Amino acid sequence: MSDAAIALKICGLTDRSQACSIAAMGVQAIGVIGVDNTPRCVEEPLRRAIFAELETRHPDVERVWVVADCSDHAIQSALQGDGTPTIVQLHGSETPERCLQLKQQHPSVRWWKALRLRTEQDLSELSSFESHIDALLLDAWSPDQLGGTGHRLDPSWFTHLHDQLKPNTIWWLAGGISAEWVPDLLGLVSPYGLDASSRLEAKPGVKDLDKVRALVQAVHDNRPLRQ
Repeated sequence: MSDAAIALKICGLTDRSQACSIAAMGVQAIGVIGVDNTPRCVEEPLRRAIFAELETRHPDVERVWVVADCSDHAIQSALQGDGTPTIVQLHGSETPERCLQLKQQHPSVRWWKALRLRTEQDLSELSSFESHIDALLLDAWSPDQLGGTGHRLDPSWFTHLHDQLKPNTIWWLAGGISAEWVPDLLGLVSPYGLDASSRLEAKPGVKDLDKVRALVQAVHDNRPLRQ
């Protein structure tokens, strides 16, 4: 990825073939869900198989394991053996202290913290996590799901977003990411990357590859220059 490009993560993959097909389109990260009782949750054997194949065929693509309030034992186990993630995305109620603890205990992987924003005032939470994590992921709040809802953040919030972040903070934007929104979105805000899932799906966990291609092309065509 060049310094001028916006990174792209496609999340909620449940199939090895689809994961590799999407990786081949030039995205920077593939996400697999490890949150029980959610529509796109992938059990350990398949998760390891997806990650192992990505590591072999697309080693430059980040392998992101999405979890929520995961136990130390489960994390330790997932980071050993074959088919391990390169990034763990914390999507639960993890505190800044918990994020830092995990980052210090497992320095071989990177740690992202997803924050589900309900109001513009929630942007004030960002500063408490910045120095405790490798990247932030900003998503829209939903009462029913931790993510993958397709809900978008209010674009009016973007006016003050960069004021809340340190210049070197790496942050991703999730929530309703799709090809048709990209031109307007990237005219308003400049995240490090975009995280897309539900708006690219034929059904939960199964991507419409034409929609993924369209998003990849839209990001390429509308990429802003980084400051």
